[in-house]
Amino acid sequence: MDTLIPTTSATDRAIELEWQYGAHNYHPIPVVLSRGKGVYVWDVEEKQYFDFLSAYSAVSQGHCHPRIINTLIEQAQRLTLTSRAFYNEKAGLCVRFLCEYFGYDKALMMNSGAEAGETALKLTRKWAYKVKGIPQNQAKTVYAAGNFWGRTLAAISSSTDPSSTNDFGPLLPGYIIVPYNDLNALEDAFRSDPNIAGFMVEPIQGEAGVLVPDEGYLRGVRDLCTRYNVLFIADEVQTGIGRTGKRICCDHEDVKPDLLVLGKALSGGTMPVSAVLASDEVMLTIKPGEHGSTYGGNPLACAVTIEALKVVEEEKLTENAAAMGEIFRNRMTGLIQKTDLVKAVRGKGLLNAIIVAERPQFGDETAWEICMKLKDNGLLCKPTHGDKIRFAPPLVINSEQMHEACDIIEKTILDF
Repeated sequence: MDTLIPTTSATDRAIELEWQYGAHNYHPIPVVLSRGKGVYVWDVEEKQYFDFLSAYSAVSQGHCHPRIINTLIEQAQRLTLTSRAFYNEKAGLCVRFLCEYFGYDKALMMNSGAEAGETALKLTRKWAYKVKGIPQNQAKTVYAAGNFWGRTLAAISSSTDPSSTNDFGPLLPGYIIVPYNDLNALEDAFRSDPNIAGFMVEPIQGEAGVLVPDEGYLRGVRDLCTRYNVLFIADEVQTGIGRTGKRICCDHEDVKPDLLVLGKALSGGTMPVSAVLASDEVMLTIKPGEHGSTYGGNPLACAVTIEALKVVEEEKLTENAAAMGEIFRNRMTGLIQKTDLVKAVRGKGLLNAIIVAERPQFGDETAWEICMKLKDNGLLCKPTHGDKIRFAPPLVINSEQMHEACDIIEKTILDF
């Protein structure tokens, strides 16, 4: 009897299954991943790739880091969830670790980065009424144009991207948008409205294409927020925890935000964990019953968070990100001299992007087509905002791996 030959590959079958039964809310690179280790991932047909996206920087410690996975397994076999109706033995240890590690009085743990952003917004509004004395329901928050911190209604209400906001209105009130990297516009907003409570900003805008502000911008934000009694909210969900070559990106200018928003790499890519850190003055404005999450601060997440941060510290991943980022940007700067396809490179640490020139046959899909060729050649990344390709490998990458990956990028682009 003849053996039946499947008409489609394992990759095609997996993609077709998700397309048939899943929501069509993502446009992934067509690769189906089945396992990962360190800087590498493998697809269902056992092809190996460099992962140069790191789940949008969530897998900073590398895929399936043994210390983090062992902690996850040990805690999962003991206790995973209690809700906050009861204390658990890990939550106190974790929030103390977070506060001491980042230098704050209090930490509030949630799950996703978007939840952490909304937590920061609620804390800011509560502080506005309880401490600053803004009249009830009049508090406003300022955001930088081009921001991205999630897909919830609170998050998209601050968005300037029509694809985030179209057909999802009405949006939340109390939002003011100013240009990114523009201190004059920020001060004009602060000066013109006494009901502004906070300014939320990414120290480097990731989704917008790894936009790095001018030197001194973050220091200027800190000074303006202090002068006008406005809370400085740093969205470091993607840029924090070593990604840019400092513990948090704000450390590049030695500034301390009033609220620090973290997520992604807090768990080393094992589960959703996020946190907001703040002073007692801000955090203690929220009382029991006014904010929370069933899973926020669960013992499994807390155990993993402590270990994930210890890995970053003890394996010197922050320092490695700074060194490997220099190699990457130097290689890409050299590539600019060889082809007009690459117009610029920008970033800090291991959060970088190249800006590519459109080719007539591909138009605004040029960056996408380059990413498809990179996939074929064994490196995974993703375009953003049309002409930009973001590169963010795990922070465990070494110099040999970095040069090998840059060889793939260079060959792909020169052959394109």
